Amino acid sequence: MKKGFKKIKVFSIIVIIICIFWYAIGSTILKSRNIKINGFSIGLDDDKAGIQAANVSVRPELLLVNREHCLSEDYIPKGLKIPNIPFSKTAENEEKHVATLIVNPLETLVGAARSEGIILLGNSGYRSYESQERTYNNRIKSQGQKLADEYVAKPGLSEHQTGLCIDLTNKAGYFLGSKEARWLAANCYRFGFIIRYPAEKKSITGTEYEPWHIRYVGKKAAKYIHDNGLTLEEYLEK
Repeated sequence: MKKGFKKIKVFSIIVIIICIFWYAIGSTILKSRNIKINGFSIGLDDDKAGIQAANVSVRPELLLVNREHCLSEDYIPKGLKIPNIPFSKTAENEEKHVATLIVNPLETLVGAARSEGIILLGNSGYRSYESQERTYNNRIKSQGQKLADEYVAKPGLSEHQTGLCIDLTNKAGYFLGSKEARWLAANCYRFGFIIRYPAEKKSITGTEYEPWHIRYVGKKAAKYIHDNGLTLEEYLEK
């Protein structure tokens, strides 16, 4: 009897130790802000969902990043390069870079516009997580939290970190309602780009109208999105 009792006692102690061990591991995981998988961030304790990358392994240009789908701090697109286009005087060196995937389409777009008397200047392409964080914080200081949240994405939630988009401007430095903006809206799809944040679509994109912000999605997707008046979110839901 005594030997049997000792075995049961030892077994109970082992079970208790195992339970404590697994509880400790579980608590550590749940306390973590994010789990990072291949550069993507999956939130556990906040309201940000993990990155939704529809067919990214086959079509990386359809990577979806918005206020609900985030990138990790260390995500950097492969093959950043400065395209052969003119840039505004305010563009920083980092912002002149874009993902290699969009270099040729972007150069072709800017060249086609120039042939029609439309001069487009690159203003802001790739921005790292750290740069986006500075931009966001500076906007809060200069214009307040409300305006910052309306026009500047929080770090990790900006398309600029993907390298698949770029903000364009004109020589006047005022793009809204300009002939350059009208040309871009009517023609960018021909080169595989879309106006990423169209007018009256904030309820879907979470971002105010930005006629200067174009995003590469490929010619087929761009034409479909343009012809049907969709956003990237709506296109990926189909």
